[in-house]
Amino acid sequence: MILLSNLIITFMNKAQLIGNLTKDVELRNTQSGKIVGGVTLATNKTITDQAGNKNKQATFHNLVIWNKAAEILAQYAHKGSKIYVEGEISNRSYDKPDGTKGYVSEIIVQEFEFLDGKAPDGAEPRETTAAPRTAAAAPKKPVGESEQSGTEEISVKNIPF
Repeated sequence: MILLSNLIITFMNKAQLIGNLTKDVELRNTQSGKIVGGVTLATNKTITDQAGNKNKQATFHNLVIWNKAAEILAQYAHKGSKIYVEGEISNRSYDKPDGTKGYVSEIIVQEFEFLDGKAPDGAEPRETTAAPRTAAAAPKKPVGESEQSGTEEISVKNIPF
């Protein structure tokens, strides 16, 4: 937090995206038994070139979603599904097979909503589904599996479909 005279400026890390999934959600289990889902979301923007032609340009975003929310997204969203996601931008590094470091930016999904109207199985669309979150008062740390341990679970009874 920065204090300038009487003005307080806080920091925020939040991404809000609407786009289409480029593939089905891939679910994995961590060594500690947590479920993590990964999928890519494509967002589009229209660019006008010098000749006045309008072209669509896609940007691809890596999404990471945890636990029950990952299972729900995997069950009801598929390649091509239009969804809204809200989450935190996270950057991490990894070792490539050739020995060099690789870097990746990901959106750690905190909430999502289906925008297609009906789920693929004909179920009614649901309202926003909150992914597991840490306590609001907890200090921000790099997002990782360890942060997910103190999260609240989504009860199947609370899902309106």
